[in-house]
Amino acid sequence: MRANDLPNDLIAGLCVAGLMLPEGVAYAGIAGLAPQHAIFAGIAGCLAYAVAGRSRFAIVSATSSSAAILAATLAVMPLSGTDRAALAAIVVGISGLLFLAAAAARLGGLTGFISRPVLRGFALGIAITIILHQLPIVTGVGIPASGIVAFCVALVRSAPVWHVASVATGLTAFVVLLALRRYPAIPGALFVLIAGILAARWLGLQDHGVAVVGAVDTALSMPSLPRLGWSDYSRLAQLTIPLVLILFAESWGTIRTMALRHDDAVDANRELAALGIANLASALVQGMPVGAGFSAGSASEAAGSTSRMTSVVAAIGLIGIVLFAMPLIATLPEPVLAAVVIAALIHALDPAPILRLWRLDRDEYVALGAAGGVLVLGVLDGMLLAIALSLAALLQRLATPRVARLGRLAGSHDYVDVARHADAVAPPHIAIWRPTAPLFFANAERMLGLVVTGMRADPATRAVVLSLEESYDLDSTALDALIEFDGAMARSGFRVQLARLHDRARDLIVAAGDSDLAQRSSYSVDDAICAVEAAMPEQETKA
Repeated sequence: MRANDLPNDLIAGLCVAGLMLPEGVAYAGIAGLAPQHAIFAGIAGCLAYAVAGRSRFAIVSATSSSAAILAATLAVMPLSGTDRAALAAIVVGISGLLFLAAAAARLGGLTGFISRPVLRGFALGIAITIILHQLPIVTGVGIPASGIVAFCVALVRSAPVWHVASVATGLTAFVVLLALRRYPAIPGALFVLIAGILAARWLGLQDHGVAVVGAVDTALSMPSLPRLGWSDYSRLAQLTIPLVLILFAESWGTIRTMALRHDDAVDANRELAALGIANLASALVQGMPVGAGFSAGSASEAAGSTSRMTSVVAAIGLIGIVLFAMPLIATLPEPVLAAVVIAALIHALDPAPILRLWRLDRDEYVALGAAGGVLVLGVLDGMLLAIALSLAALLQRLATPRVARLGRLAGSHDYVDVARHADAVAPPHIAIWRPTAPLFFANAERMLGLVVTGMRADPATRAVVLSLEESYDLDSTALDALIEFDGAMARSGFRVQLARLHDRARDLIVAAGDSDLAQRSSYSVDDAICAVEAAMPEQETKA
């Protein structure tokens, strides 16, 4: 960090601290924990990430999605007599260990298995869920219903008894937050927080029935472990996996997006380790799960952050608030906090990303399924469904058999799909086929079966060139299917020549004992055609 960058980082850090405090208190409410657990998590997460991470914009603190998943995780662990905060600290600690294990195993690339449409759908579903559950805080009327439909019906039916002062407070805070978005340099959340505290004091909002945060216990205590059996810890570890996945997917999406904007270098495995250290630090202070949330990261970027010192300043700013301003926070109206959460998530309701998928006719049902899963099944089961949908979409594309027949464009050595290029012509008596996906156990037999069917439907064809550029490697099932395909073709009188065979696949064919097939392979389709023509009788090549 350069010395002249320090003022920018100081300003950016204070702006971020002003956002983290009200968001943290609100996210703690989502998780069903006291506000200090989110505040301490933000302090520990920011300091730990500043040491171990690499993004200058990432602000590692509690996030809305992780808070919702934590609440769902704790809800399915009905352990009577167990302190909820201590159980949450165990979940956070397990998250940290899982992050570190994933970093050690170099699993950063696995984030690609959760597709963007799934993340968009999940973000839409969780945003709707969280916003809906903030509305009773704004209306001042508790809603006991749990299911999404019953909850909405109960919310509408409660309209006649909505608390007018609470609604006015929350609505005013929300409008001001939206208006301040035109001025990114102004910490809108901090401004609204201070205004809410002043309004509560001057207007006596609590006397008018508006709920306030109340006293916040900021005394640090040694983390305690509840008495759990091995089966309980095993169950918690299983339930923590979705939390880790969504935390890293959300964090890496934020970090990667901002790195691309500013040409910064980041590494997925390094970020895995940094998030692991940050969550372990949060667990030590009995904090909530932490990740690089998009709203705080965007605030850091907009405020002009130049280094990870911004994260340090934000943590110091939170410490200052804890030491000197917590009595004021106790008078903060809860509808103001609800407005902060709703305003932070309102961008996730933008339908443009889903509508774009509809225009592309790609993955729209996957995104809607992920969103619907969160709304109908809940956050935890919805996340599991979203991951399943992401993997199912991948498997559906890989397992759906499709092979393209190729021809050469006139005057070139380029071979393209004849179904899409009418001017592409195949050499006489030679059929060139290319599987459009890597051969593996779920599709190899069916794809090669389609080639056999195509060959038998063309009596003039005497040889087949199989282009395998999509298959970098072969599993044992695909290997056996390829060798069996070669044998079936030979028995039917067809010569098989492999094209664009990768060295790794060639070595595997040799190891399987079929050196003849390995020798009948070429590095290009054109070379494969020449090899086939040289081996065919002269009268066939001239026909």
